[in-house]
Amino acid sequence: MNGPQVITLVEETGSTNADLAAAIRSGEGWAEGTWLVARRQTAGRGRQGREWFDGAGNFMGSTAVQLGEGAPPPATLSFVAALAVRDAVAGVLPDDVAPALKWPNDVMLDGGKLSGILLEMVRGHIVVGIGVNLARAPQLPDRKTAAIADIALPAELEGFAASLAAAFDRRLEAWRTYGLAATLHAFLGGSIHAAGSPVTVHDTDGSVLTGSFAGLDESDGGLRLRLADGSERVIRAGDIS
Repeated sequence: MNGPQVITLVEETGSTNADLAAAIRSGEGWAEGTWLVARRQTAGRGRQGREWFDGAGNFMGSTAVQLGEGAPPPATLSFVAALAVRDAVAGVLPDDVAPALKWPNDVMLDGGKLSGILLEMVRGHIVVGIGVNLARAPQLPDRKTAAIADIALPAELEGFAASLAAAFDRRLEAWRTYGLAATLHAFLGGSIHAAGSPVTVHDTDGSVLTGSFAGLDESDGGLRLRLADGSERVIRAGDIS
């Protein structure tokens, strides 16, 4: 296991991911287990270049993972991050409310997107940026969103950051120790995806593909889509509904 997590909290920055990337590129580095958390983020981004909400009261933070020999593919850290967010969120929700996971790395609450996760590779590190709607959710044109405050008291930022850092450390250790299969098993155990359920894939090129859910590829976590003719395709990018 890594040592105790260290959280640096700043009032405002452009992007915590950009700050960590700059520190790594400059040679200053960023110790694994250390987080940068901002109360306000003015230039945050989501997957596929989307802006992600920067409102006060929400969690916006980043950490870095040093890549090593024999570890699973770096991109699968998105599953680690999603599981860690779900763990931390579950700790502040009522017992009868459970967050769910949606491929590739969404954490859902009452059918709405609760968080955003962005991975960036920088000089042998993966910078992991996470945003979680604690107090309020952004309005997105193409999907429903949710915030913890919709159904419970908003989580206090410092306490949530500590819980998330600890959860990420646990999930990261399991990813390294037991391999990708165990992480994918955990992800599917908390996901909205059932074998054979209908899936529509909106690809990054604008195309739409329909089929049924056939599991996750064991090599990299790609979504296995069974088409109407019985063949399968592995989807590695895009949004699904």
